[in-house]
Amino acid sequence: MSEIAKGILSAEFVYSVLRVTTPLLFAVMGALFSEIAGVINIALEGMMLMAAFWGVIVSAFTGSAWIGMLAGLASALLLALALAYFHLNLRTNLILAGIALNLFASGSTVFLLYLISGDKGSSASIKSYVLPRIEIPILKDIPFIGEAFSGHHILTYVAFITVFLVQYLIYRTPLGLKMRAVGENPEAAESVGISVKRVRYIALLLSGLMAGFGGVFLSMGYVSWFARDMTSGRGFIALAAQALGGKSAIGGMLGAMLFGLAEALSYTFQAIRIPSEFTNMMPFVFTLIALAVYARSLLVKHKKASIAKTKPDVESEV
Repeated sequence: MSEIAKGILSAEFVYSVLRVTTPLLFAVMGALFSEIAGVINIALEGMMLMAAFWGVIVSAFTGSAWIGMLAGLASALLLALALAYFHLNLRTNLILAGIALNLFASGSTVFLLYLISGDKGSSASIKSYVLPRIEIPILKDIPFIGEAFSGHHILTYVAFITVFLVQYLIYRTPLGLKMRAVGENPEAAESVGISVKRVRYIALLLSGLMAGFGGVFLSMGYVSWFARDMTSGRGFIALAAQALGGKSAIGGMLGAMLFGLAEALSYTFQAIRIPSEFTNMMPFVFTLIALAVYARSLLVKHKKASIAKTKPDVESEV
């Protein structure tokens, strides 16, 4: 028990929480954009996976991590564009289209990885490039705080800055107002001249961009290679974290950090030789518990709303 407490209270543990939260945080922001506009993005998993793959491959061939990152983001945007076109133009069921794109991303990345590297498991045989880490002046020299908050990957800092930018965009800009209007009542939004299709296209593309950043971090920051299905359900966990946070980027960040904490705990438990079968399931157990709590809160809220709605009718009859 003392070993567990020592591990949790260390600067390395805080560092680990921030590190493992980063890809989830980007994906949660992507889920929030699509949720606000009323078009849930089930394909977050596939977009992250595609970005992770192309980031590594393009950086290997160009010798530039930055060009690789741009390629990864572009691939996620193309997948988001495909999802938007299938749903908004061809009227395909959004959930089925998202699942299809996830399967496409999973299969195509393995196939292309084999063609390029001759390996179906990982890109270890290809020279990988990673984006830089940043040491924050002054902060890095402070005991504990410097070890916990300095020296992170550049995208980790970008992820937390993005939270406040997304919050501002959604609640303080005309685009955010249009997205919220479309998500709450598309017919009313259409009646005042807002193009529902255009706004939802923008929301899905922004969602894909955020997922792309998360995927690039996985293969060019979290580790330095691409591995088969390396997203490991993070896209779906992000949907759960976003649901916990509601329609707030700050709330979504807290939800992402909760799951990041669960994953970091699993690594800590592995270090003290707790069976990996138990530790590997911890993030998913947290997901199920969180969804159960969220569903319960929605049920209570719905019951209260129903009681409040029917009470005036009862009083009028009396």
